[in-house]
Amino acid sequence: MKTPLYQVKAEFFKTLGHPVRIRVLELLSQREHAVAEMLPEVGVEPANLSQQLAVLRRAGLVTTRKEGSSVYYSLTSPRVAELLRVAREILTGVLSDQIQLLEDLTNSTDR
Repeated sequence: MKTPLYQVKAEFFKTLGHPVRIRVLELLSQREHAVAEMLPEVGVEPANLSQQLAVLRRAGLVTTRKEGSSVYYSLTSPRVAELLRVAREILTGVLSDQIQLLEDLTNSTDR
């Protein structure tokens, strides 16, 4: 039986639903990074970072290459960076609307 597309999409977004994974993808949107470079940026233990990178690798969002004893990660597609940019734009719009509503409520004379 074929998995419905909406279910596949839900699994994809579930993969993105972790702050460490989002931070890793943001870093990789700039350029490839070695694991050691990412550690101070994400602020988690090496084992936790490794676990989150494995999730992203299994989902096909990142790829690796080995150079000596270092493992470098990069995005599998520039569209991942585009997705993060669009998410930021959506959130900016939502928060702007909420700020406007808060200002309207604060300045309202209906007290």
